[in-house]
Amino acid sequence: MVKIKAVLFDMDGVLIEAKEWHFEALNRALKLYGYEIPMSDHLSRYDGLPTKVKLQKLSAENGLPVELHSEINAKKQEITMEIIKERCRPNPIREHCLSELKSHGYRIVCCSNSIQQTIKTMLHYANLDQYLEFIVSNQDVTNPKPDPEIYITAMKKLGLQPNECLIVEDNENGIRAAIASGGHLLTIKNIDEVNLDNILHKITEIESQ
Repeated sequence: MVKIKAVLFDMDGVLIEAKEWHFEALNRALKLYGYEIPMSDHLSRYDGLPTKVKLQKLSAENGLPVELHSEINAKKQEITMEIIKERCRPNPIREHCLSELKSHGYRIVCCSNSIQQTIKTMLHYANLDQYLEFIVSNQDVTNPKPDPEIYITAMKKLGLQPNECLIVEDNENGIRAAIASGGHLLTIKNIDEVNLDNILHKITEIESQ
């Protein structure tokens, strides 16, 4: 019988409603150099990708000079930190969810395409870091999502098999990574669906198969 022992969460749009923060921060940085990503493109083609990959796509498709990548990336991270400190606050539903999962004995990990500093800062301001065993960022792997390496890395560090892990994801790139990792998947449409009842229901469904 399958027994779920760990829950692996994406961050943006799953643990923290931060998708628009990344969109805003990158566009504010890009506009300094005369570029911009429309919201429609962000949602359909860029959502969930690391900043460096977004910049590579902009260079290939819109002529953004490659030599500007490091400057834009640094400015984007600076603006992101400002936004996090201004807007990121604890959410009682997410806190209750992680607290109860941990008290039930589930091991909790955050696996995100963001860099370590962004993940740690957001989780700190959201008061969720205390419930996590560790994080896996895009700096900890060679290939970010949609490649499954982030989730496979987390499973190996936990010492668990894929079928012992439930992955909570919301966007296409993360979903592809989760499926390819071999773990069980809970797809959520919005952050309000990330609650204890939904996760425990999914775990019961998996374990009863």
